[in-house]
Amino acid sequence: MRELQPNPVLRLIDRRRPGSDIRSWADGLTGERLTGRQLSKLRRRGWFTLHAIQWPSGADIDHLAIGPAGVFSINSKRHRGKTVWYGDTAVTVNGSPTRHIAASQSEARRVSRALSARCGVDVPVRPVISVVHAAKLTVKGANPPVLVLAVEHLGRVLSGLSPTLPPDQVARIYSVARDARTWAG
Repeated sequence: MRELQPNPVLRLIDRRRPGSDIRSWADGLTGERLTGRQLSKLRRRGWFTLHAIQWPSGADIDHLAIGPAGVFSINSKRHRGKTVWYGDTAVTVNGSPTRHIAASQSEARRVSRALSARCGVDVPVRPVISVVHAAKLTVKGANPPVLVLAVEHLGRVLSGLSPTLPPDQVARIYSVARDARTWAG
């Protein structure tokens, strides 16, 4: 993989070029920041959030939300001006299939294993995809395995889910999630 361009002028030029690494990275960062802002609004409702949790491989968990309704691994996906469709098993962007569902489910399972091992009890984790700047988002299916939400609805939907964890469990899971050793293996 190419390194990001260190020269600020060339970085700016490259950012405007379709398909460039810098443009892709900058778009992703914008999506993650907007998702993070929405999640920060949950704090007053008893939720805790962590952002950009690093795995040893260098991959990261975009966001982790821990609150009364459970634990959620949240991937930010910025699809500016595009049509996003979600059925029970697939997400398409402008009609092209993506790996968003499989990747989100895999990440949630990995997060669940890490938290469960450190907490000493089963910690279920639900995958969420936060869709940012899509022209249109259509979600089909009554009980999808992955929550796919427009970023502006993220906080309202998560805080509106039925409580499953008492405050002491929320605090315990958050404490474990903040410990870098949880993500070391």
